[in-house]
Amino acid sequence: MAEVQKTTLSGEMTQRFIEFVVMHAQNAALFLGQIPNPKTGQGEVNLDLARMFIDQLAMIQEKTRGNLTSEEAKVLSNALSNLQIAYVEVAREQPQGAAQPEQPQAAPAAEPTEEASTTEPESAAPIASPESETESRKKFTKSYGP
Repeated sequence: MAEVQKTTLSGEMTQRFIEFVVMHAQNAALFLGQIPNPKTGQGEVNLDLARMFIDQLAMIQEKTRGNLTSEEAKVLSNALSNLQIAYVEVAREQPQGAAQPEQPQAAPAAEPTEEASTTEPESAAPIASPESETESRKKFTKSYGP
């Protein structure tokens, strides 16, 4: 009887974990402009917030390594790699002039300078290389800057 409860609880926890990952991925996609803002109906790009959600997923991946089911690990890995690629693509497409009007709303004039410094390292970091996860993750996180 205890095994049945444990299995049911485990399945429920797996579903909750996947929902958690999907929720974070949707938030990152929203801030990458891939999902329209529910209030405005327009896609909006905020690279700092997108980066925050992507970094949180990367942290969850690192902290849960070896403790996830294969399904959980696959969902997390796929979501994270797709978001990392999307982030780099959006950052490359984001013109310097277009990023500056949106950033002052979130923070003072220091943000646009940081935006300019984050786009340069990203263009040099190949995310989709067949290297180990650790090296790929290091390259991606290094692209964010200090």
